[in-house]
Amino acid sequence: MAKPAAGNANQNHGGRTAVRIVVAGDRSTGKSSLIVTAAAENFPANVPPLLPPTRLPEDFYPERVPITIIDTSSRPEDSGKVAEDLKAADAVVLTYACDQPQTLDRLSNFWLPKLRQLEVKVPVIVVGCKLDLRDENQQVSLEQVMSPIMQQFREIETCIECSAYKHIQIPEVFYYAQKAVLHPTAPLFDQETQTLKDQCVRALKRIFILCDHDRDGALSDAELNDFQVKCFNAPLQPSEIVGVKRVVQEKLPEGVNDRGLTLTGFLFLHALFIEKGRLETTWTVLRKFGYNNDIRLSEELIPSLPKRTPDQSMELTNEAIDFLSATFNLFDNDGDGALRPRELEELFSTAPASPFSEFPYKDAEERNAFGGLSLDGFLSLWALMTLLNPASTLENLIYIGYAGDVSSAIRVTRKRRFDRKKQQSERNVFQCFVFGPKKAGKSALLDSFLGRPFSDNYYPTTEEHYAVNVVDQPGGTKKILVLREIAEDGVSKLLSSKEALAACDIAVFVHDSSDELSWKKATDLLVEVASHGENTGFEVPCLIVAAKDDLDSFPLAIQHSTRVSQDMGTEAPIPISTKLGDFNNVFRKIVSAAEHPHLSIPETEAGRSRKQYHKLINRSLMFVSVGAAVAIVGLAAYRVYAARKNASS
Repeated sequence: MAKPAAGNANQNHGGRTAVRIVVAGDRSTGKSSLIVTAAAENFPANVPPLLPPTRLPEDFYPERVPITIIDTSSRPEDSGKVAEDLKAADAVVLTYACDQPQTLDRLSNFWLPKLRQLEVKVPVIVVGCKLDLRDENQQVSLEQVMSPIMQQFREIETCIECSAYKHIQIPEVFYYAQKAVLHPTAPLFDQETQTLKDQCVRALKRIFILCDHDRDGALSDAELNDFQVKCFNAPLQPSEIVGVKRVVQEKLPEGVNDRGLTLTGFLFLHALFIEKGRLETTWTVLRKFGYNNDIRLSEELIPSLPKRTPDQSMELTNEAIDFLSATFNLFDNDGDGALRPRELEELFSTAPASPFSEFPYKDAEERNAFGGLSLDGFLSLWALMTLLNPASTLENLIYIGYAGDVSSAIRVTRKRRFDRKKQQSERNVFQCFVFGPKKAGKSALLDSFLGRPFSDNYYPTTEEHYAVNVVDQPGGTKKILVLREIAEDGVSKLLSSKEALAACDIAVFVHDSSDELSWKKATDLLVEVASHGENTGFEVPCLIVAAKDDLDSFPLAIQHSTRVSQDMGTEAPIPISTKLGDFNNVFRKIVSAAEHPHLSIPETEAGRSRKQYHKLINRSLMFVSVGAAVAIVGLAAYRVYAARKNASS
């Protein structure tokens, strides 16, 4: 398992086709001599103060990736150019002179802090030049000298001493620099704890599961051999397999069982490779399974999303829903019908992280008293992710083991404009924008949708947030409803985009039924949103929700709401009380209105006038067209009459 095939020139290097190495350090530390000797394989008699860019051909090292080496000036007036070169580096070689201890001190006092100041986040190779000039009485080892510096500056990848004059370890300097770029340590290994990083563990676990064809939790000899051939194009001999398992078992008994190499043993082997400096082995494995240098799946492995118009959305297909339902049941270890946080984390343990741990998915779903996520809640979160970020859905489906063509997991819905013409929506997921003034009860509506208890505490909404859940419709059908709360202060920003309402299936306007000012503000918002829809062509059905029905309504509430509803052509406000738990089937009504998008579309006075104007113009054009046709017929008749008259005379 540990042996890459020799001379694998076609090996993937994370997309790298060249490496740029910048050499920096104090004056007279041997920078230019180091570069010339590496390129010419001879110590130069005369070295210019500053070398032009030097290229090492692709066959210089086994990796077959060409290297460009950039020399830097030591003159203070050239510090700006040096900074530019350092920022453009793939790796930095910092030099000090073995016979000048003060140049070593300058690494930690000047050069390494300078790299941090410039935000140069690339591997650093520290090189002690002029090894042949070091005082023979100085017997301090390189490890003793560099250990404190490396503890302070973790960006140092490795340290090496060399002599250009005696040609000691010159090729190794740039080999280590190239290797640090092509096979970086930082994404894989935590130098401080001496353990594999979480991202690396997650990726290797996914690879292990993919290679464990019989799903027995261990790699058999045959599976190990298949893995070796896939990654390194060379089989393992039976004696080599025995040797690998023996090494693991001696250090970690649980790393091998009677079925083969366990996941624990597989991870141990990779940690061992890295500790021994054989990072190329682990990187080869990761890249063969499609990972890039950030230990995420390469973009080319994730299918491109189908084209869609602004008023089309994306949903999971039945095939994807079946896979997710089976995956849910697989990780519901205690069979309680819910995924507890630990079980959900295990489900996503082969992904870089749980996608549901951050905004906008975190706290957007219903949980039970133990923090468990039901199947409906689980599928709802996936539906929300597919709606907002379908590329993330595809990526995460691959991470958790979706078999087959992942592009078959999502579908594009019909255009909303077409739904209005058909007077019926075929969507399974509806997005509802929730508008309303401050303290109207928007957040309480979202909380109640997720089964959360009512709270008298008021926390102003400062940014958008989501709630998603399944709504059971009459006839036993299930639809997923996404409530997107829009803060009052955020409405103007939202509507500054022409396509702001394109993603909206239905809009709800919440007001405090006991507060006349709240009603007026909600009405203003309704007119503003309706006007935007009329002006852009993205009209949406709208419902009004009269919240806090447990309080006394403001005087003239019925009269005002009736007038607005009649004037704009919307349904009467739906009274609810989140405090009393009386929701008046509001969520079903929201879904039903979204399913029939030709209804409940408000009409403003300006929109009505515009329609009347267009009707008048169309009638006028029709009259003009008829008149023109009559005139043409009359002219033709006159010409026939005139021709006949001339003929008779």
